[in-house]
Amino acid sequence: MPILDSEHPVVAAPMAGGPSTIALARAAVSAGAFPFLAGGYQSPDALAAQVAEARGIGGAFGVNLFAAEPTDVDETAFEAFVDEISGEAREYEIVLSPEPIGDDDHLDEKVALLTDDPVPVVSFTFGLPGASAIRALQAAGSVVLATVTTTEEARRAVDSGVNGLVVQGPAAGGHSATFDPARDPRPIETAELVRRVRHELDAPVIAAGGVDGPRAVSELIAAGAESVQVGTALLRTDEAGTSAAHRAALADPAFTETTVTRVFTGRPARALRNGFIDRHQHAQIDAYPAVHHLTRALRRAAAEAGDTDRLHLWAGTGWRAARTGPAADVLRWLADA
Repeated sequence: MPILDSEHPVVAAPMAGGPSTIALARAAVSAGAFPFLAGGYQSPDALAAQVAEARGIGGAFGVNLFAAEPTDVDETAFEAFVDEISGEAREYEIVLSPEPIGDDDHLDEKVALLTDDPVPVVSFTFGLPGASAIRALQAAGSVVLATVTTTEEARRAVDSGVNGLVVQGPAAGGHSATFDPARDPRPIETAELVRRVRHELDAPVIAAGGVDGPRAVSELIAAGAESVQVGTALLRTDEAGTSAAHRAALADPAFTETTVTRVFTGRPARALRNGFIDRHQHAQIDAYPAVHHLTRALRRAAAEAGDTDRLHLWAGTGWRAARTGPAADVLRWLADA
């Protein structure tokens, strides 16, 4: 029996920071796909309100949470990075603080929320929440998934007791789900990574990364995935909460490639290569979430100003195939494999 309750083996990925919306989740359900809400960066109260609203979308859904392990911040390197990007911030009259800010994205509170008010599926990104949290969510009736980027991470996740895996290839847009933010994603096709995980472990797999059309969906299903998760393919759809500047960049021929960078958040993430990356890529500072908090006001100002030179333009390698129009149409197209 499939681990996700949907007509088609296509999943609307959780995209934190705005793109994932209730409207997008509703569209996914209407197309026979399975939607995820993005719990990352939300307060527990905001997430609770979104979960309550999602009860009315007409089908099952999941919630994704961040489970990043605490990382030590090299304060000297962090202060140097603050100095380096201060000129960028001054363009918007923003003063950057040299004091690194850390948090766990209210993980325990969000797990408690979803234990008390269960949803069909809970997935974790950036790490694992601990066996007790997994057991509590399962006891409440939720299927628990872990997002992994290597066979080693997959084994750790299975050993922790999760019900299944989201296997993310390095072609995926946005943050790599790697447990170790100091590690660059290994160059491997998503289908090959799925085959390796399926060969070594007996666990249901949802594949993610580099999905640019129905053929990619078919290849990942053939590799052993039971469902395929898509994110970048939905960024330009009507129901996505993608900023106007990000939408414009995805269609702008001036952007010619994606690259993996840490300059926006301190974790490796794939984005359209722009000026901010070119100017600061050499720093490659791995201090998440301190860098995320450091650059957040600058990135918000850039988005409001339509400044794609300083904005984090998350995009997978298949971004050229991202379509406009209703999300349900895009999801049906992808499912027509």
